[in-house]
Amino acid sequence: NFFYRIKEGVFSERIAPFVLYKRKVSDMFPQTPGPIGLFDSGYGGLTIFDKIHQLMPGYDYVYLGDNARSPYGTRSFEVVYQFTRQAVSRLFESGCQLVILACNTASAKALRTIQQKDLPVWDPGRRVLGVIRPTVELVDTISRTKHIGIVGTSGTITSNSYTIEIGRMYPHIQVTGEACPMWVPLVENNEFNSPGADYFVKKHIDHLLSVDPQIDTLVLGCTHYPLLTDKIRAFLPSGITLFSQGEHVAESLRDYLRRHPEMDRKLTKGGSCRFLTTESAEKFSEAASIFMNTPVSVSQIEL
Repeated sequence: NFFYRIKEGVFSERIAPFVLYKRKVSDMFPQTPGPIGLFDSGYGGLTIFDKIHQLMPGYDYVYLGDNARSPYGTRSFEVVYQFTRQAVSRLFESGCQLVILACNTASAKALRTIQQKDLPVWDPGRRVLGVIRPTVELVDTISRTKHIGIVGTSGTITSNSYTIEIGRMYPHIQVTGEACPMWVPLVENNEFNSPGADYFVKKHIDHLLSVDPQIDTLVLGCTHYPLLTDKIRAFLPSGITLFSQGEHVAESLRDYLRRHPEMDRKLTKGGSCRFLTTESAEKFSEAASIFMNTPVSVSQIEL
């Protein structure tokens, strides 16, 4: 007997002894050149988009924020993977050949599985990149003591993604992580400059440095945290370097496209930007003005 199974509308399988039939890739996603896609669980990825767009304004972009299901930080690996997979698939359907996971939690919990499991089925010629590796590549040149602190969401810190990646590249570096679960709500509720934010910022900075007083470089391992830069600096001892991801991710992407002209040829260059959200478009536009200091036109979608 033959059995038929449909997997989430992505491809169909006909299971028989040693036989597997799949839909053609060309039936799944557009094969023409398209925009660069950026995905985040919420608004923080706009800090990454902003730096990439400043450095590479001639490209077309589509930004997708899964704001209706944000935050991802406390969700399980499986849930983050499924949500991220849905978002990446949607961006591919929108014509993107290259997608950046502008979210540390998604990069930590979903990127590797999507690269290894989904891309070979969807389209081996497409690419999904994260924000953790471009950050990790630079820490050894910045730190003098070789003691690095990472602040991030609970999901990013408990995944140990930074510790693992840094350990692979620079085994001599000591990494200490600090989960800061209140920092994202402070940013998204526009309270990052309020006196109340002082308590939560100081609490986590003090605890991190008490665990390892030799830390001389602090990595902001969440795309929301650049908006807390002034607060963090206020409680950070002098001599400690604050490392924000946006500019470095942008430089890394430009370098990647220089080294991979075959991918660059798949990207359209009309200077356009589209913004998609799973939440209220009005709410997203208001929040975007906090992260980018400019209003944006947004469309609401479902995943």
